[in-house]
Amino acid sequence: MPAEPFSAADLDVIVPNLHRRYSGVTATNRMVAPKLARRVRAAWLGTYAPDGIARMQASDLVMLWRRRRPLIWHARRNNEMIAGVILRALGWPLKLVFTSAAQRHHSWITRWLIRRMDAIIATSDISASYLKREATVVTHGVDTDIYAPPADRAAAFAESGLPGRYAIGCFGRVRAQKGSDVFVAAMCRLLPRYPDFSAVLVGAVTPEQLPFAGELRKQIAAAGLEQRIVITGELDIAEVQRWYQRLTIYAFTSRNEGFGLTLIEAMAAGAALVAARAGAAEIVVEQGVTGVLVPPGDVEALVAALEPLMRDPAAARAMGERARTRVIERFSLEAEADKIAAVYRRLV
Repeated sequence: MPAEPFSAADLDVIVPNLHRRYSGVTATNRMVAPKLARRVRAAWLGTYAPDGIARMQASDLVMLWRRRRPLIWHARRNNEMIAGVILRALGWPLKLVFTSAAQRHHSWITRWLIRRMDAIIATSDISASYLKREATVVTHGVDTDIYAPPADRAAAFAESGLPGRYAIGCFGRVRAQKGSDVFVAAMCRLLPRYPDFSAVLVGAVTPEQLPFAGELRKQIAAAGLEQRIVITGELDIAEVQRWYQRLTIYAFTSRNEGFGLTLIEAMAAGAALVAARAGAAEIVVEQGVTGVLVPPGDVEALVAALEPLMRDPAAARAMGERARTRVIERFSLEAEADKIAAVYRRLV
């Protein structure tokens, strides 16, 4: 859907995305912003602007200086909070909102910035517990029309060119924090036993992670699995969405995470889920019903949880169907947008 014509005078909310690299924070922001734009007059400032929301430039921001009517600035990163604090000090009529997904103690600068926000949103009760001030808990949602099962999963898998009949995937930047090494170690153990399966790591390999990714490729080669464990590198969003549709099983292997949007994206696409107890996994997953929970960083536990699903793809399909139903019922993007818009209305 194209964005509405932009008018700085009518604006209620600025959604900044001041980050050059595409990330999970950017992904969550892009998904909910067009839904927010249906509820409030909002504009996107920065990189990776999605369809469905007006786009503003720095020159548009200048026009809002010393406006009388308050304007929401909704930050999701430290640099965006810093920008909001500075702009307000210089005369912009901003009400500052920050969304926190972190499940850890914050640095002193983050704590200092959080104290200067007018409202705080946390993506889980756990995230809220680290904030040291009142927060509204709003869990992330996913667009279940975009992240949806394919009409024919076998055909979607065949499109990938991978050998076998089924795919198991792990998405996110290739690095230790995401547990990419845990996933590869488990696949090197399991794939020789289950020739119908191939595995895919979908995510960017940044320059600083090239040695880490190189070690993973050495392990894959030593196991003789170069054709059956693929590291895609960075892909455009539409191709990532298509990869979800090729999966029968999704492995969420993060050692630590803010929320972990890939959890609900994979579930929405109908994949069975095995998830490390990180981020929102314990909120999202019904143990044994919509997924299986395992300790973070535990290769043995991951292997033990994945193997029954790989042994019985029909059971994996049934789990994936239940997972999608849970996302539709509990983690819709519409509900997320409604709750965020309610926070805005309390401020303005």
